[in-house]
Amino acid sequence: MDNRLINYFLKITNLTEDETKVLTESMVVKKFKKNDFLLKEGLFSNDTYFILDGCVRQFKTLNGNDITINFYTEEQWIISLENFEEKSSSNYNLVCMEDTTVVIGNEQKAQELFKQFPRLETTSRQIMETVFMEQQNLMTSYITDKPEQRYLKLLETRPDILQRVPQYDIATYIGIKPESLSRIRKKLNKKN
Repeated sequence: MDNRLINYFLKITNLTEDETKVLTESMVVKKFKKNDFLLKEGLFSNDTYFILDGCVRQFKTLNGNDITINFYTEEQWIISLENFEEKSSSNYNLVCMEDTTVVIGNEQKAQELFKQFPRLETTSRQIMETVFMEQQNLMTSYITDKPEQRYLKLLETRPDILQRVPQYDIATYIGIKPESLSRIRKKLNKKN
């Protein structure tokens, strides 16, 4: 069994043998091929995903154009707060940018674990707070930063993304057209 999710939890908290055993036994690991969808806009899902391997792009289609919202890679959670509301359909798509392996969870399974091991609820809350903080920082960047600043932040914090996804998707992620991204990259290359 893949221990990367357990190792992730161990960075946050100590786990008892029983907690480790139950978490390991309850894991649903699934492999997806490049271009497979984890979720399509308009459909309902209350699943959460922990990326073991691969890259997932979150995007919304607006006026016929795909707008990239985020990229998720190894040891990142895909958690949508809207999924916790009963019968709420998704406002976005999740597509694999490369072959991807995830651990799939959902609120019902989580609640069952919390009943058995209440301490795991605190760990779950810590994970949710981290995900929420990352989403807030991303939203703030969209509002306050210029595209070049967003590109530089991506280059600094997630340089692997630039090698893993097409430039078109990076352009929509920072909120510009691909031609504008080419100009930004050319300008930055001249500075260096």
